[in-house]
Amino acid sequence: MKKNRPETGSGPSQRQLRVGELVRHAMAEIVSRGNLNDDLLSRVFITFPEVRLSPDLKIATVFVTVHDAKDEQPVIKALASHRGEIRREIARRVNLKFAPDVRFRIDDRLDDAARIDAILRSPEVQRDIAKPLDEDDEDGE
Repeated sequence: MKKNRPETGSGPSQRQLRVGELVRHAMAEIVSRGNLNDDLLSRVFITFPEVRLSPDLKIATVFVTVHDAKDEQPVIKALASHRGEIRREIARRVNLKFAPDVRFRIDDRLDDAARIDAILRSPEVQRDIAKPLDEDDEDGE
């Protein structure tokens, strides 16, 4: 059994995680320092919470969080229009054999967390949580 290769479904490798973090820092620096000549990107508050790389490190999926939800799609389009320039900047800042192709996605994990939180606070769930256990249920029968 080879220990150097992760098993299928075991999650990203250490290298993927490390390179993803380097690309994430490079993205934040590129946008925050105004390296891209784009009015929208210079006036909107954008964060990059995560970058996921393909196993061969050739595709980087950059997750984007935009402070104002109405700007999400225009920001994604603006970033996509600067894809070549961003890729060159990443190549310059991150020492890799090949610069990864960059894709941009809205990070909706906070929306999912808010939705789950709302479900957990709903009266139906609160009623079920507050319901005392029957004696039969306590014995596991």
